[in-house]
Amino acid sequence: MVQRFDVTGADGVRLAAWEFRAAAAEPPREPAELPGEPAALLLHGLMGRAFHWAGTARWLSANRRVVALDQRGHGQSGRPPAGSGGSTSYGREAFVADAEAVIEQLGLAPVTLIGHSMGALTAWQLAARRPDLVAALVICDMRASALGEASQQEWEDWFRRWPLPFPTQDAARRWFGEDDPRVERPDPGRGAFFAEVMHEADDGWRPLFSRSQMLTARETWVHDAHWEELAQVRCPTLVVRGLDGELGRAEAQEMVRVLPAGQYAEIPDAGHYLHYDQPTAWREAVEPFLDGIKTSA
Repeated sequence: MVQRFDVTGADGVRLAAWEFRAAAAEPPREPAELPGEPAALLLHGLMGRAFHWAGTARWLSANRRVVALDQRGHGQSGRPPAGSGGSTSYGREAFVADAEAVIEQLGLAPVTLIGHSMGALTAWQLAARRPDLVAALVICDMRASALGEASQQEWEDWFRRWPLPFPTQDAARRWFGEDDPRVERPDPGRGAFFAEVMHEADDGWRPLFSRSQMLTARETWVHDAHWEELAQVRCPTLVVRGLDGELGRAEAQEMVRVLPAGQYAEIPDAGHYLHYDQPTAWREAVEPFLDGIKTSA
């Protein structure tokens, strides 16, 4: 069962937060009625949505509260304009403040943060800023080093090549999983990831997000390294990478070394969307870490 909560984020942006519960027969609850059980907040990556975590939420919700957030500009959350104040609307401060607001307004603290890609960066920046709110952290395939201007230009070029609108959702799945020039070999996990962020418009299937706003959001973090904030994270942290993902082994292991309480896991036969590529191996990597945190607590 999934229940939606509307949360007020930074600058008054309306955010859609979704609680996944194992007991379908349980009646809907208000935040004030929710018990102080262990909680996890799931943060998707750039262009993602809360429901990308549905598979993970199914097993997580067996023994904890599980909330996934549609971050600003994504899913069913608000989309502040990225005009003259765009860098502020889609900057790091806004994303971190939104996650902080969800934790406080839904009473999730001390929470386990699980973030993929950009969502992982948001998670460790929040853990560094507000250690009182965060019990543990899982970083899923996100680099701490700067990606640089060339990376941003590559994304601009890639967005221009999208053959929008797609005639069907399956056509979107095939393009992102097979036909996209950035795909070296068929990648069904990637195809599924992008198919789920398409919606049916009047002329075909289009993304739920604005590509220009996604570029604005990315612009605010690709030019900076984030090692200093990573080193400030004091809670137990698991760094997970797909063997064929964007986070290299050497950098991932250096991230673990920098973290005061870091652990490392890698998933074979998985790329950047590793929780889609290998959901069973993803669970096998993450669940023992979370169980260990719970036992220690």
